[in-house]
Amino acid sequence: MERPAWAPPGIDISMPSVSRMHDYYLGGSYNFHADREAARAAMEFLPGLPKIAQTHRAFMRRAVTYAVGEGITQFLDIGAGIPGHGSVREVARTACAEATVVHADHDPVAVAHGRTAVENDPRAAVVAADLRKPRQILDSPEVGELLDLQRPVALLLLAVLHFVDDTDDPYGALAQLRDALAPGSLVVITHAAYEGVPVPQERVDAAADVYRGIRVPVSIRSHEHIAKFFEGYEMVEPGLVSMPLWRPDTPAEQVDPYAFAGLAGVGRTA
Repeated sequence: MERPAWAPPGIDISMPSVSRMHDYYLGGSYNFHADREAARAAMEFLPGLPKIAQTHRAFMRRAVTYAVGEGITQFLDIGAGIPGHGSVREVARTACAEATVVHADHDPVAVAHGRTAVENDPRAAVVAADLRKPRQILDSPEVGELLDLQRPVALLLLAVLHFVDDTDDPYGALAQLRDALAPGSLVVITHAAYEGVPVPQERVDAAADVYRGIRVPVSIRSHEHIAKFFEGYEMVEPGLVSMPLWRPDTPAEQVDPYAFAGLAGVGRTA
Protein backbone atom coordinates (compact mmCIF):
# COMPACT_ATOMS: atom_id res chain seq x y z
CA MET A 1 0.00 0.00 0.00
CA GLU A 2 1.51 3.32 -1.07
CA ARG A 3 2.01 5.76 1.78
CA PRO A 4 0.90 9.35 1.01
CA ALA A 5 3.62 11.96 1.44
CA TRP A 6 1.41 13.93 3.86
CA ALA A 7 0.93 11.00 6.27
CA PRO A 8 2.71 11.78 9.58
CA PRO A 9 5.50 9.35 10.54
CA GLY A 10 4.46 6.44 12.71
CA ILE A 11 0.83 6.39 11.56
CA ASP A 12 -0.54 2.92 10.75
CA ILE A 13 -2.36 3.70 7.52
CA SER A 14 -3.93 0.22 7.50
CA MET A 15 -6.03 1.02 10.61
CA PRO A 16 -9.16 3.14 10.02
CA SER A 17 -9.68 6.28 12.08
CA VAL A 18 -12.97 7.94 13.08
CA SER A 19 -11.75 11.43 12.19
CA ARG A 20 -10.46 10.34 8.79
CA MET A 21 -13.71 8.47 8.06
CA HIS A 22 -15.57 11.66 8.95
CA ASP A 23 -13.28 13.57 6.60
CA TYR A 24 -14.27 11.11 3.85
CA TYR A 25 -18.00 11.62 4.56
CA LEU A 26 -17.46 15.37 4.16
CA GLY A 27 -15.67 14.91 0.85
CA GLY A 28 -12.19 15.63 2.23
CA SER A 29 -8.90 14.21 0.98
CA TYR A 30 -7.07 13.46 4.24
CA ASN A 31 -8.08 9.82 4.48
CA PHE A 32 -6.46 6.51 3.60
CA HIS A 33 -7.73 3.45 1.73
CA ALA A 34 -8.58 1.72 5.02
CA ASP A 35 -10.67 4.72 6.15
CA ARG A 36 -12.61 4.77 2.89
CA GLU A 37 -13.25 1.03 3.01
CA ALA A 38 -14.57 1.23 6.57
CA ALA A 39 -16.70 4.28 5.76
CA ARG A 40 -18.22 2.55 2.74
CA ALA A 41 -18.94 -0.52 4.86
CA ALA A 42 -20.85 1.62 7.36
CA MET A 43 -22.68 3.34 4.50
CA GLU A 44 -23.96 -0.04 3.31
CA PHE A 45 -26.25 0.12 6.35
CA LEU A 46 -26.58 3.90 6.70
CA PRO A 47 -26.17 5.44 3.23
CA GLY A 48 -27.04 8.83 4.69
CA LEU A 49 -23.85 9.07 6.78
CA PRO A 50 -22.43 11.88 4.57
CA LYS A 51 -25.67 13.85 5.01
CA ILE A 52 -25.51 13.27 8.78
CA ALA A 53 -21.92 14.59 8.83
CA GLN A 54 -22.97 17.65 6.82
CA THR A 55 -25.85 18.26 9.22
CA HIS A 56 -23.49 18.21 12.23
CA ARG A 57 -21.38 20.81 10.40
CA ALA A 58 -24.43 22.98 9.61
CA PHE A 59 -25.58 22.89 13.24
CA MET A 60 -22.07 23.88 14.33
CA ARG A 61 -22.21 26.95 12.08
CA ARG A 62 -25.46 28.08 13.65
CA ALA A 63 -24.29 27.38 17.21
CA VAL A 64 -20.94 29.16 16.80
CA THR A 65 -22.67 32.16 15.22
CA TYR A 66 -25.13 32.14 18.14
CA ALA A 67 -22.26 32.06 20.64
CA VAL A 68 -20.59 35.09 19.07
CA GLY A 69 -23.93 36.87 19.09
CA GLU A 70 -24.03 36.21 22.85
CA GLY A 71 -20.64 37.88 23.24
CA ILE A 72 -18.50 34.72 23.41
CA THR A 73 -15.31 34.86 21.36
CA GLN A 74 -13.37 31.92 22.90
CA PHE A 75 -13.88 28.39 21.57
CA LEU A 76 -12.63 25.02 22.82
CA ASP A 77 -13.37 22.41 20.15
CA ILE A 78 -12.81 18.88 21.52
CA GLY A 79 -12.81 15.98 19.08
CA ALA A 80 -12.19 18.54 16.36
CA GLY A 81 -11.14 16.03 13.70
CA ILE A 82 -9.41 17.05 10.49
CA PRO A 83 -9.87 20.74 9.66
CA GLY A 84 -11.62 21.40 6.39
CA HIS A 85 -13.70 24.05 4.73
CA GLY A 86 -16.16 25.48 7.23
CA SER A 87 -14.23 24.49 10.37
CA VAL A 88 -15.02 25.97 13.79
CA ARG A 89 -12.13 28.40 13.36
CA GLU A 90 -13.39 29.64 9.99
CA VAL A 91 -16.95 30.07 11.22
CA ALA A 92 -15.87 31.83 14.41
CA ARG A 93 -13.59 34.21 12.50
CA THR A 94 -16.33 35.05 10.04
CA ALA A 95 -18.51 36.07 12.96
CA CYS A 96 -15.71 37.74 14.96
CA ALA A 97 -12.26 38.53 13.57
CA GLU A 98 -10.74 38.42 17.08
CA ALA A 99 -12.08 34.98 18.04
CA THR A 100 -9.62 32.57 19.66
CA VAL A 101 -9.93 28.85 19.02
CA VAL A 102 -8.25 25.79 20.53
CA HIS A 103 -8.92 22.50 18.78
CA ALA A 104 -8.22 19.19 20.54
CA ASP A 105 -8.05 15.69 19.09
CA HIS A 106 -6.20 12.45 19.77
CA ASP A 107 -5.86 11.37 16.12
CA PRO A 108 -2.27 12.14 15.03
CA VAL A 109 -3.35 12.87 11.44
CA ALA A 110 -6.01 15.32 12.64
CA VAL A 111 -3.48 17.00 14.95
CA ALA A 112 -0.77 17.20 12.27
CA HIS A 113 -3.06 18.76 9.69
CA GLY A 114 -4.72 20.99 12.25
CA ARG A 115 -1.35 22.39 13.27
CA THR A 116 -0.44 23.02 9.66
CA ALA A 117 -3.73 24.89 9.17
CA VAL A 118 -3.15 27.20 12.16
CA GLU A 119 0.64 27.60 12.06
CA ASN A 120 0.43 31.24 10.96
CA ASP A 121 -2.52 32.07 13.20
CA PRO A 122 -1.54 33.45 16.63
CA ARG A 123 -5.12 33.15 17.89
CA ALA A 124 -5.56 29.44 17.20
CA ALA A 125 -3.87 26.22 18.30
CA VAL A 126 -4.28 22.45 18.19
CA VAL A 127 -3.80 20.19 21.23
CA ALA A 128 -3.01 16.49 21.01
CA ALA A 129 -5.30 15.32 23.81
CA ASP A 130 -8.17 13.00 24.66
CA LEU A 131 -11.64 13.99 25.87
CA ARG A 132 -11.42 11.16 28.41
CA LYS A 133 -8.58 13.06 30.13
CA PRO A 134 -9.98 16.57 30.62
CA ARG A 135 -7.03 17.86 32.65
CA GLN A 136 -4.77 17.00 29.74
CA ILE A 137 -6.73 19.54 27.71
CA LEU A 138 -7.35 22.16 30.38
CA ASP A 139 -3.74 22.18 31.60
CA SER A 140 -2.22 22.27 28.11
CA PRO A 141 0.03 25.23 27.22
CA GLU A 142 -2.23 26.03 24.27
CA VAL A 143 -5.32 26.48 26.45
CA GLY A 144 -3.27 28.41 29.01
CA GLU A 145 -1.95 30.81 26.38
CA LEU A 146 -5.06 31.37 24.27
CA LEU A 147 -8.12 30.93 26.48
CA ASP A 148 -8.98 32.97 29.55
CA LEU A 149 -11.06 30.52 31.57
CA GLN A 150 -12.18 33.37 33.83
CA ARG A 151 -14.25 34.59 30.88
CA PRO A 152 -17.01 32.67 29.06
CA VAL A 153 -15.93 29.96 26.63
CA ALA A 154 -17.95 27.96 24.11
CA LEU A 155 -17.10 24.27 24.61
CA LEU A 156 -17.86 22.23 21.49
CA LEU A 157 -18.33 18.45 21.53
CA LEU A 158 -19.56 17.68 18.05
CA ALA A 159 -20.13 14.05 17.05
CA VAL A 160 -17.61 12.84 19.62
CA LEU A 161 -19.44 11.77 22.80
CA HIS A 162 -21.02 8.75 21.12
CA PHE A 163 -17.48 7.41 20.63
CA VAL A 164 -16.86 7.40 24.39
CA ASP A 165 -18.14 4.34 26.23
CA ASP A 166 -19.90 4.69 29.58
CA THR A 167 -17.04 2.72 31.17
CA ASP A 168 -14.79 5.72 30.37
CA ASP A 169 -17.15 8.02 32.32
CA PRO A 170 -17.96 10.69 29.73
CA TYR A 171 -20.34 12.31 32.21
CA GLY A 172 -17.49 12.78 34.68
CA ALA A 173 -15.29 14.23 31.93
CA LEU A 174 -18.01 16.71 30.99
CA ALA A 175 -18.46 17.69 34.63
CA GLN A 176 -14.72 18.46 34.94
CA LEU A 177 -14.83 20.59 31.82
CA ARG A 178 -18.00 22.37 32.96
CA ASP A 179 -16.55 23.16 36.38
CA ALA A 180 -13.46 24.73 34.76
CA LEU A 181 -15.54 27.21 32.75
CA ALA A 182 -16.67 30.67 33.77
CA PRO A 183 -20.34 31.51 34.32
CA GLY A 184 -22.04 32.32 31.04
CA SER A 185 -20.06 29.70 29.12
CA LEU A 186 -21.80 27.48 26.58
CA VAL A 187 -21.60 23.76 25.85
CA VAL A 188 -22.50 22.72 22.30
CA ILE A 189 -23.21 19.02 21.74
CA THR A 190 -24.30 16.76 18.90
CA HIS A 191 -24.82 13.07 19.53
CA ALA A 192 -25.95 9.99 17.58
CA ALA A 193 -29.39 8.67 18.52
CA TYR A 194 -31.88 6.14 17.22
CA GLU A 195 -34.44 8.92 17.33
CA GLY A 196 -35.09 10.31 13.85
CA VAL A 197 -33.09 7.75 11.85
CA PRO A 198 -35.12 6.82 8.72
CA VAL A 199 -34.09 3.13 8.79
CA PRO A 200 -34.75 0.28 11.26
CA GLN A 201 -32.66 0.19 14.44
CA GLU A 202 -31.03 -3.03 13.25
CA ARG A 203 -29.34 -1.14 10.40
CA VAL A 204 -28.07 1.52 12.78
CA ASP A 205 -26.63 -1.22 14.99
CA ALA A 206 -25.00 -2.85 11.97
CA ALA A 207 -23.30 0.44 11.04
CA ALA A 208 -22.16 0.82 14.65
CA ASP A 209 -20.73 -2.69 14.47
CA VAL A 210 -18.46 -1.55 11.62
CA TYR A 211 -16.92 0.97 14.03
CA ARG A 212 -16.70 -1.59 16.80
CA GLY A 213 -14.92 -3.86 14.32
CA ILE A 214 -12.11 -1.28 14.11
CA ARG A 215 -11.99 -1.10 17.92
CA VAL A 216 -14.02 2.10 18.21
CA PRO A 217 -16.81 2.00 20.82
CA VAL A 218 -20.14 3.45 19.75
CA SER A 219 -22.79 4.41 22.30
CA ILE A 220 -26.06 5.43 20.67
CA ARG A 221 -27.74 6.95 23.69
CA SER A 222 -31.36 7.84 24.39
CA HIS A 223 -32.67 11.40 24.58
CA GLU A 224 -32.69 11.04 28.38
CA HIS A 225 -29.06 9.94 28.56
CA ILE A 226 -27.87 12.61 26.13
CA ALA A 227 -29.72 15.23 28.19
CA LYS A 228 -27.60 14.19 31.20
CA PHE A 229 -24.56 15.73 29.49
CA PHE A 230 -26.23 19.10 30.04
CA GLU A 231 -26.51 18.73 33.82
CA GLY A 232 -25.39 21.98 35.43
CA TYR A 233 -26.37 24.01 32.37
CA GLU A 234 -29.48 25.97 31.50
CA MET A 235 -30.71 24.79 28.11
CA VAL A 236 -30.87 27.36 25.34
CA GLU A 237 -34.14 27.27 23.39
CA PRO A 238 -35.32 25.08 21.71
CA GLY A 239 -33.54 22.58 23.98
CA LEU A 240 -32.25 19.14 22.96
CA VAL A 241 -33.75 18.45 19.53
CA SER A 242 -33.00 16.87 16.16
CA MET A 243 -30.18 18.83 14.54
CA PRO A 244 -32.23 20.57 11.81
CA LEU A 245 -34.70 21.82 14.44
CA TRP A 246 -32.14 23.84 16.40
CA ARG A 247 -32.66 27.44 15.25
CA PRO A 248 -32.97 26.35 11.61
CA ASP A 249 -32.10 28.32 8.50
CA THR A 250 -34.16 25.97 6.31
CA PRO A 251 -37.74 24.77 6.83
CA ALA A 252 -37.69 21.22 8.21
CA GLU A 253 -39.85 19.84 5.41
CA GLN A 254 -37.10 20.74 2.94
CA VAL A 255 -34.41 18.77 4.81
CA ASP A 256 -33.08 15.31 3.88
CA PRO A 257 -34.60 12.67 6.26
CA TYR A 258 -31.12 11.54 7.34
CA ALA A 259 -30.46 15.01 8.74
CA PHE A 260 -32.76 14.13 11.66
CA ALA A 261 -30.51 11.22 12.69
CA GLY A 262 -29.02 12.74 15.82
CA LEU A 263 -29.70 15.21 18.61
CA ALA A 264 -28.18 18.61 19.28
CA GLY A 265 -28.36 21.21 22.00
CA VAL A 266 -26.68 24.17 23.61
CA GLY A 267 -26.47 24.80 27.35
CA ARG A 268 -25.32 27.83 29.35
CA THR A 269 -23.57 27.78 32.74
CA ALA A 270 -25.23 29.80 35.50
